Amino acid sequence: MTHEYRDRIYIRKDIIVKLSEVGELNQTKLLSYCGLNIVKHKEILDDMEAKGFIEKFQEEWGTKSVTKYRVTEKGRQFSKMILEPYEEMFPRKGNKVS
Repeated sequence: MTHEYRDRIYIRKDIIVKLSEVGELNQTKLLSYCGLNIVKHKEILDDMEAKGFIEKFQEEWGTKSVTKYRVTEKGRQFSKMILEPYEEMFPRKGNKVS
């Protein structure tokens, strides 16, 4: 089994795209859908939240609290203005530009 390295910029884009598609996700599902590990990648979520690209909130489920995320308008604009042109200029390994 081979593991492919993914630049942090692509990880950020994947997070914003997934949240834009779905609306909001709990932390576990978000990381899972994006192919990330909570121990290794939690700092990326924290950084994106601190910069205002995503927002974290708590949802009560009975006696438990679930951490959820959603993309902000700033995050959508960042993706559109920076991340999408970046990926077009520097496509991920294996992606072909038409």
